[in-house]
Amino acid sequence: MSFSKLGLNRSLVDALAQKGYDTPTPIQAQSIPALLEGDDLLGIAQTGTGKTAAFMLPSIQRLVAANERVKPMRCRMLILAPTRELASQIAQSAKEYGRYTKLRVATVFGGVPIARNRRDLGSGVDILVATPGRLLDLIDQKCLALSDVEILVLDEADQMLDLGFIHALKRIIPMLPKDRQSLFFSATMPKAIRDLAGQFLTDPTEVRVTPVASTAERVEQYVTFVNQKEKQALLTLFLENNEIERALIFTRTKHGADRVVKLLAGNGIEAVAIHGNKSQPQREKALGAFRSGRVKLLVATDIAARGIDVSGVSHVINFELPNVAEQYVHRIGRTARAGNDGIAFAFCAEDERPYLRGIEKLTRQKVEVVPLPDNFLTEAERIKETRVGPVPAERPDRPRKPRQDRGPRRPRKTHDAKPANAQRKRRPGGGQRRRGSKSQG
Repeated sequence: MSFSKLGLNRSLVDALAQKGYDTPTPIQAQSIPALLEGDDLLGIAQTGTGKTAAFMLPSIQRLVAANERVKPMRCRMLILAPTRELASQIAQSAKEYGRYTKLRVATVFGGVPIARNRRDLGSGVDILVATPGRLLDLIDQKCLALSDVEILVLDEADQMLDLGFIHALKRIIPMLPKDRQSLFFSATMPKAIRDLAGQFLTDPTEVRVTPVASTAERVEQYVTFVNQKEKQALLTLFLENNEIERALIFTRTKHGADRVVKLLAGNGIEAVAIHGNKSQPQREKALGAFRSGRVKLLVATDIAARGIDVSGVSHVINFELPNVAEQYVHRIGRTARAGNDGIAFAFCAEDERPYLRGIEKLTRQKVEVVPLPDNFLTEAERIKETRVGPVPAERPDRPRKPRQDRGPRRPRKTHDAKPANAQRKRRPGGGQRRRGSKSQG
């Protein structure tokens, strides 16, 4: 099946051809016809299944066909995303798919000056991609109103709830017009997500593709059991002994991501980190270096990795296993994009074995165990002794001057504390002498 047979117009098909897309993915084939009809949609799909194009292509076609003029400080299509990286990725896709239209696209999220967001929204935009927090900041400052929204998209809803955005979403819902098209996407569908979908959607078409296990089936998975303190040595050896085109390394914490980058640098291996404590320019710089291939290793936390859609990721390395099994599937799916295969390695400490059992139960697959290298203990000692970062320059030793013999040191005087009721010594003639006054004789 081709995109033109789904009902998309020529300009969108040409834009897709420029990106090298000619055959729709399952979620695109199921979603696009329903969205062109104006239906609400509930989509259950993993990352990497093509869902951005599934909602963006028909939405662009509907916005162009409606031919409404956008008003100042308004938007016609609102897309809510949980992270900055995902928001940027969606906005970039919107610009590429709409290259032959006159639709204006803007993004608003934290980490950039809010004055820039105000300027972007001043004359209104057709498509606005936003994180909930910054969106509410702009609404509270009277820089944006949602009364003209024709299409609403909530992407990665499960991640929204994990990050605590539920209260922000409940504030946003009443500001939207009731007569709108709503699209709701989530990788999982627990009761809390389905309840939230019920507040957003009206009689939706439900599309469910790519079960959790099928993503894992396209990835070669391996695990090595190792002590927590020896993981750094194992990672260094792994990177030295394997041909890696581009790899994502996952840690559980921000501090852990920074530490991995520093320790790799100490062993002569360049990597960059991306996590919530990094400023927006730092995150964009790191992601740009990884995308361009200048840096082959990107160390990330789960939250920051949402929205990272980089082709050519050959390996995913779980430096630390996640305590939520579904998150493991999200991680390894970064190397199995658009139907491609990939390789995933996990380093599992003793206290992480329950996490591994949960992963195997979810994916219904046994992860193949790879033993430690034969010379691991010897190599681990070598790596352990490597300094982190450049060695500081040694200061030349200066000879100390010999202490001159001045005889025995006098003991330090000790003064007894004055009693609390001690009277201040008065001058003869009464009164205290004032500072600066002359003697009265």
